[in-house]
Amino acid sequence: MILDTQLTSWLVALGIGLLLGIERERRKTTGADRSAAGVRTFAIAALLGSAAMQIGSEPLLGVVTVAVAGLTGLSYYRSRSDDPGLTTEFALIATVVLGGLATRNPAAAAAIAVVVAVLLAARAPLHSFVRDVLTESELRSALIFAAATLIVWPNLPDRYIGPFEAVNLRSIWSVVVLVMLVGAGGYIAIRSLGTRYGLPIAGLASGFISSTATIASMGARVANEPSLLRPAVAGAVLSTVATVAQMGLVVAVISPPTLQALLFPLIWSGLAATGYALLFGLGLGSIAPALPNQGGEPFSIRPAMLLAAVLVAISLLTAALRSGYGNQGAIVAAAIAGFVDTHATAVSMAAQAAAGRMQPGEACLPILVGFSANSVTKLIVAGTCGSWPFTLRVAPGIIIVLAAAWVSFLTTRT
Repeated sequence: MILDTQLTSWLVALGIGLLLGIERERRKTTGADRSAAGVRTFAIAALLGSAAMQIGSEPLLGVVTVAVAGLTGLSYYRSRSDDPGLTTEFALIATVVLGGLATRNPAAAAAIAVVVAVLLAARAPLHSFVRDVLTESELRSALIFAAATLIVWPNLPDRYIGPFEAVNLRSIWSVVVLVMLVGAGGYIAIRSLGTRYGLPIAGLASGFISSTATIASMGARVANEPSLLRPAVAGAVLSTVATVAQMGLVVAVISPPTLQALLFPLIWSGLAATGYALLFGLGLGSIAPALPNQGGEPFSIRPAMLLAAVLVAISLLTAALRSGYGNQGAIVAAAIAGFVDTHATAVSMAAQAAAGRMQPGEACLPILVGFSANSVTKLIVAGTCGSWPFTLRVAPGIIIVLAAAWVSFLTTRT
């Protein structure tokens, strides 16, 4: 058993060295300034790390790693290469460490080696993405999202606080992070679509950012280019599919039982939106221009902070009205909030159910009321921003989606 274990670790270490060495060998030049480390050097370095780990454990592996790092630094100093990068040198040091890790955990060492090899091989596309594709605003937006996820979220209290004990900051911020992440997915889809797939799929993608804003944008495009009427209508209605999907996600984060009670209305409303959009979008995706492929902010902090403020306000309003008027008060609060944001309504009702202040089934009615109020907002936006033909075609789709949700809810309730 001991010999089998040692043989396995040696073979894994050798495989790691060959894998990384082959990739680096292909990058070497043939002149005097060629890299000093190739496939043989990497294979020996991995076996050296494995042997050091088996002979003297971590202390000897540390000594060997420092020695290899010193020799690598000397080689880099004496090199006359025009490339100032340290990728090969760091890869060689990593190979020693991974060879040592193969003695303790061969599977982890092999997995990490594959990741390193992928990063080494993806030099050109990674550099092209960072330099030519990624914009300054997108990078700043990603850093803001990282701070919101890794700094703010872990330090928020996970308990209900404030008046009526109605606000759970951790839950609210979880929804904010989720909405930012989903919005970024839609943003990436829009940037990658170009003109190939057209307005219908672009409308679906941008709906994850804001369905109401998408309908306004589609209406404005039709007002300027009447020939885009059919694909723009498809994109506008498909954006409501994103609304339904996003509502399901945020409810699932707060209260899975509420999602279970609301599942069929969400499914049927999404299917209704998809079917209506297909009537206008079939055969048009390949010829209709998509949304502009411009840089922006995939993880926009302003809408996220606005959403957080709305969530807090709605949670307090809902708790206060429910305390004074029961479930009828919660329905009134949901209707008021729905005109602004249907997701905020869904979150506040799901939070009430999660806190035990109402049953999951009872939370469905206020959520659908908020969904209905938000649909009225979309109808107003379609009529205000779009042409009359656009409004006449979008309005039935929104009404059908709303009717499908209510019919499913009333049917399953009885």
